[in-house]
Amino acid sequence: MLHSPDYSAGPPIQLHKNKSGILAQVLHYRCERPAPFWAGAFVVGASLFGMVAAFGTVSAPRADDMPRAQVTEQLALPPRTAVQDTSQSFLHEERVQRGDTVMDLLQRLGVDDAAAVGFLKENITAQSLFRQLGPGKNLTARTGLHGELQRLIFPLNGGKDKALVVERKANSEGGGFSASEQSLPLETQVVMKTAEISYSLFGASDAAGIPDPVAAQLADIFGGDIDFHRDLRKGDRFAVIYESVNYLGRAVRSGRILAAEFVNNGKTYRAAWFADSAGGEDGSGYYTADGKNIRKAFLRSPLEFSRITSGFTAARFHPVLREWRAHKGIDYGAPTGTRVKATGNGTVEYVGVQGGYGKVVLLRHQGRYTTLYGHLSGFAPGLRKGSRVSQGDVIAFVGATGLASGPHLHYEFRVSGVHQNPLAMALPSAPPLMPQQLGLFRERTGAHLARLDLIRGFNLAQAD
Repeated sequence: MLHSPDYSAGPPIQLHKNKSGILAQVLHYRCERPAPFWAGAFVVGASLFGMVAAFGTVSAPRADDMPRAQVTEQLALPPRTAVQDTSQSFLHEERVQRGDTVMDLLQRLGVDDAAAVGFLKENITAQSLFRQLGPGKNLTARTGLHGELQRLIFPLNGGKDKALVVERKANSEGGGFSASEQSLPLETQVVMKTAEISYSLFGASDAAGIPDPVAAQLADIFGGDIDFHRDLRKGDRFAVIYESVNYLGRAVRSGRILAAEFVNNGKTYRAAWFADSAGGEDGSGYYTADGKNIRKAFLRSPLEFSRITSGFTAARFHPVLREWRAHKGIDYGAPTGTRVKATGNGTVEYVGVQGGYGKVVLLRHQGRYTTLYGHLSGFAPGLRKGSRVSQGDVIAFVGATGLASGPHLHYEFRVSGVHQNPLAMALPSAPPLMPQQLGLFRERTGAHLARLDLIRGFNLAQAD
């Protein structure tokens, strides 16, 4: 049986004298301790070792201190091959400008296709492209990757909503084409424009993007009050509300002017379109806000736009006869083929050749008025003695027949057979609206006249 030693009874231990004895006593002491004691001692020792190990761990080296080397390796890439997308196409649109030719337009449309050009020149149906090319029209072309023509759309004249459509035939590598006249799904939009005169009516309309037919209508509407050859002033302004007939959101032709205002030399003229018979032409025309007919019984000029080369005078040196004699009419210089319009409603009294007048048309109007149009190059199709014409109808074309030194129109205005100066005399007015028509007139034109007020206010705000 083991007994624990009684340390309190023994003599004090002398550490400095008997080290070996001390070690023996310690060993003896450790051997004599119970098991729970050694387990606790192990836990304490392990903890102390962990602390020492933690404090003694060396930190990892920083990335900047590590040696680095740059390695370049050439990678083999697959060969590049060009991909040809034969289905790719481009849509182009161009507006016909004054002086454009078909070749000019094809170039701007991106067409580089000799076969297509040859087809347009030779095909009978496609000839309308050359005959009816006029300023303001929009052409649409679809081309391939290299400019080959796939489709061309050109609006035709006549107001029948038709267009010339030129298409490349399917599966035709040899460049075969077809041409046909097709009806287009058109829509009508109301457009408002304003412009300022710098030097001419057509110059101002071109600058504002107003089609030439609209400018021509404007001259017809106010032609009884404004002489567009002599009365225009720099700074004159006009506003116009008109119909635009569109295809796929783009204008193909212009329609009727619905309302217009023209400020000439400080004086304002205004008119709105009104047709009493549910949109028909009978009794229709342009009227002021109070129902007065804006049109006179006669237009001041039979041409849309030109220049006066000889006025009404009692003594003029004749350029052909080389002598002084009276000139009882107005001469308008214009290119051969320019359209000549009837200045008033009337009946054809004579059409043919007459002495120094050359080819001439004589119209008889209401009562005692007659008008004469001379030196013509030709007459409107179907025009004959007894034919009825309306104001603004095309009756002939400018020429140089008879005693003429160059292409121009000789225009005479006679009252009871006596020659009068049409630029100086007071022209008779057309009849106004009847009192019972005024209510319907205001109902149909009020919105358009209000738009003119808005445009005027906008212009005044800009001026301020």
